[in-house]
Amino acid sequence: MAVLPETSDYRQLFLADTPFLDLRSPGEFAHGSFPTSTSLPLMSNEERARVGTCYKQRGQAAAIALGHELVSGAERERRLAAWSEFARNHPGGCLYCWRGGLRSQTVQQWLAEVGVVYPRVVGGYKAMRRFLLEELERSLESAQLVLISGRTGTGKTRVVAALDRALDLEGLARHRGSSFGHLPEAQPSQTDFENALSIGFLQLLQRGEGPVLLEDEGRLIGRLALPENLRQRMQGAPMLVVEESLAERVEVILADYIVDLGQRYMASEGVVEGPALHRTRLLEGLDRIRRRLGGERHKAIRTLMEKAFAQQRATGDIDEHRAWIGALLETYYDPMYSYQLSQRAGKVLFQGRRDEVIRFARAGVSC
Repeated sequence: MAVLPETSDYRQLFLADTPFLDLRSPGEFAHGSFPTSTSLPLMSNEERARVGTCYKQRGQAAAIALGHELVSGAERERRLAAWSEFARNHPGGCLYCWRGGLRSQTVQQWLAEVGVVYPRVVGGYKAMRRFLLEELERSLESAQLVLISGRTGTGKTRVVAALDRALDLEGLARHRGSSFGHLPEAQPSQTDFENALSIGFLQLLQRGEGPVLLEDEGRLIGRLALPENLRQRMQGAPMLVVEESLAERVEVILADYIVDLGQRYMASEGVVEGPALHRTRLLEGLDRIRRRLGGERHKAIRTLMEKAFAQQRATGDIDEHRAWIGALLETYYDPMYSYQLSQRAGKVLFQGRRDEVIRFARAGVSC
C-alpha cells in the first residue's frame, strides 16, 4: 500500500491560509474550527454517538465495524463525492479529524482508492488548536502592541481598516463592541475567535518588524471574551487617540448603525422583516443600558429613537436619528470613555483627527 502524504507543519498551514477539509462531526465543528475550514463530516452527530457507545461497550473492533456499516453504500458514495469535489476545488488543502487518527486515515484511503491523493494533518484538530494557543502566548510575548483609542464615534475601526499592521478584533468577533453592536450574523464560538486571533497575530508578525495595532476594547466584544493575556497586554499598551467633533461622531454612528446596519438587516431578513428587526435590536441595546443611563434619561432617549424609526419608516428620512445619537454620546458614552481612559496605563503617542492618526501610523509608530 502506498504511503499517503501527511504534514505536521502547523505554522506553514496557517501562514498559507490552507483550505481544510474537516471530517469531524457537525457538533465538534460548531464547538471550534478554523477560518479556512469546511465541515464535510465522515459521520453525523448521531452516528458518531452510536459508534462511541459501541466502543465503550464492545471495544474498538466492533466500533470500527459499526462505523463502516453506518457509512456504506449510497451514503458512502455521496460523502465520498463531496470530499472528492472539495479536494479538486482546493488542491493545496489538507484534511483532518479530531486527532489525525482513524477517521481522517479512513477518508484519506477512500479518496486514494478513487485516484484523489490528499494530505492529512498529523495530530488533527487537537494538535493544531494546541499549537495556536501556544503560538498566541509566544506572539504576545514578542509583539509590540499599540491601541487605537478615542471616544465612541471617532471611527477607530476605520483607522484599523486603513492600516496594514492592524488586527480587527471586532471583525474577528463579528460584533461592533457596544451594547448596539450586534450584527445580523451570529458571533463565532469563543474557540473560533481565539483560533482566528492567534492566526491573525501569527500572520502579522510574519510580515516583519513593527507594532501590531489594535482597537481599544473592553474585556468583552459582545459575548466573546478577550484572552486574559491579551487583555493584560492591552492594559499597559501605548495609544494613538482619535479625536473628532461631536457632529462628526454623530455622522459616523449614523452611517454605521443606521445606514450600514440597516442595509445588513435588510439583506439578511428581507425588506419587511429586516427594518423591523433592526429597530428592535437597537431598542433592545438601549434597554440593556437602562440602569446605567437612569430611568428618566433612558425614557427620553428611547422616545427620540422610536420617533426617529417611525419617521424613517414613513418617509425614508434618517435625520431624526441624529437627536438620540447625540444625546447618547454626550450623556453616556463620553463620560464612560473618560473613565476608561483614566484606567489605561499606556502613554499617548499621538492624538489627532482620524486622517492624521492614519498618516502618523503609516509613517511608522515608535514605541
